[in-house]
Amino acid sequence: MALRTEELILNMGPQHPSTHGVLRLIVTLDGENIVDVQPDIGYLHSSVEKMMEARTYLQNIALVDRGMDYLSAMANEEVWVLATERLAKIEVPERARYIRTIMLELQRISSHLIWVGTFGIDLGAFTAFLWAMRERERIMDLFESSTGGRLHHVYFRIGGVNEDLPEGWTHRCLEFCDYFMDRLPEYDELLTGNPIFLARTQGVGVLAKERAIAMGASGPVARASGLDYDVRKAHPYEVYDRMEFGVPVRSEGDCFARYLVRMEEMRQSIRIIRQCIEQLPAGEIRSKVQVALKVPKGEVYARTESPRGDLGIYLVADGSDKPYRVKIRAPAFSNLYALTEMMRGWKVADVIAILGSIDIVLSDVDR
Repeated sequence: MALRTEELILNMGPQHPSTHGVLRLIVTLDGENIVDVQPDIGYLHSSVEKMMEARTYLQNIALVDRGMDYLSAMANEEVWVLATERLAKIEVPERARYIRTIMLELQRISSHLIWVGTFGIDLGAFTAFLWAMRERERIMDLFESSTGGRLHHVYFRIGGVNEDLPEGWTHRCLEFCDYFMDRLPEYDELLTGNPIFLARTQGVGVLAKERAIAMGASGPVARASGLDYDVRKAHPYEVYDRMEFGVPVRSEGDCFARYLVRMEEMRQSIRIIRQCIEQLPAGEIRSKVQVALKVPKGEVYARTESPRGDLGIYLVADGSDKPYRVKIRAPAFSNLYALTEMMRGWKVADVIAILGSIDIVLSDVDR
């Protein structure tokens, strides 16, 4: 009698501790080989887009802070105020634009540190997490002294920022830049050249450039697959057009390439921060804007480069003090569904490594 084998359906999540949030992966296996993967989302749905219609433009700053990517609060605030300012034709003072850029790049480093730390835990390198949290704590201190918050800030305002930088803040920020650049070689020693880390990431979870484009992937995920696209370069906002910085791009498209792209992005963020502080002008930090701002009828699409990729907001205004319609283009949503391409053909043991490499935040997916 001939032996007959059947495919196995494996549910990973929505409460599995290694699934980076409330996510369910429906994995079809042939033995230990992955035949198909289907992400099942919606467990964290917040209705943030609908909720924004019942709040004023100013109140929505606090909402996007928490209702979107909670690890990139500044990036969420930026895309919202950018869309509002463009539709209402509000000019932002030069000093505020520089301050925003500094905060956005500190937020990028903070987010990437969370990623490299948790990715290290996924692959058994617990020390990487401790080191990443050590560095991130210094950024949290900078945030707290300038915005009053460590995770959620509500710091950006329509027309500028809430408060000016406190005395001595730029000096402490430059000290952090020097400290952080001295620490990065330690990560190379711990992870980049580690044979176990290389075995778990090199050549694993490959996403071809054509498939990355077809699935709408962006950010480090797309750039690791060879797509040379960064919103800061393609559609400059704030003062990015005045900054000299590189956009790291790899061609391998595997987990290791996604790691290398993010590590280099942190170095480039330090370059941007130093330039901003060097060029930081004096002057006002906020234009005079009414609290109950009424935005003229119209529609606009604003996009920024969040730590996870191309973050966009489509805003429709009806002339009142509340938006008529808001649609969020979240980078983690498209990046998540690229898993269906990355995981097929690999082993079940590679699931967590591949999932961890795309750096999803479920509140950015479920809206």
